[in-house]
Amino acid sequence: MGKYIAKVSWRNDKGAEYIHGKYSREHVWDFDGGVSVPASSSPHVVRVPMSSENAVDPEEALVASISSCHMLSFLSIAAGQGYVVDTYIDEADGVMRKNDEGRIAVTLVNLHPRTRFSGESVPDEKSLQDMHHQAHEICFIANSVKTEIRCHPVIES
Repeated sequence: MGKYIAKVSWRNDKGAEYIHGKYSREHVWDFDGGVSVPASSSPHVVRVPMSSENAVDPEEALVASISSCHMLSFLSIAAGQGYVVDTYIDEADGVMRKNDEGRIAVTLVNLHPRTRFSGESVPDEKSLQDMHHQAHEICFIANSVKTEIRCHPVIES
């Protein structure tokens, strides 16, 4: 259905210090649309200054990818059901711990979508839950990972 390309680039600026593990984990993600994103290992995994707090780390990117895909799926479903969505804001979080195989992984992602609707029809709680369930079922990213994903939606008024 499609091929998706991300170029990940890192350069050794420290020479011999690389051997001793004292190298920067900062790198760049370049996407085919022309966007470049500063990236790094998480400061929770590798301490600053060997990582950067001002860059996106892979764990954050995974959480953002899941949240973004869920949102896009939800917006499509809501539009198809005749609802008008004015805003959708999700402050998603991910939890990293050992999985069932004893490996460290992002094992849980919590979505907290806050949605504001307008127009003549606003979904009730059950309809909102159903739309989010459908969104989860069709989200390409959710279908691609083993991470448990929980959704805690809120309608804003």
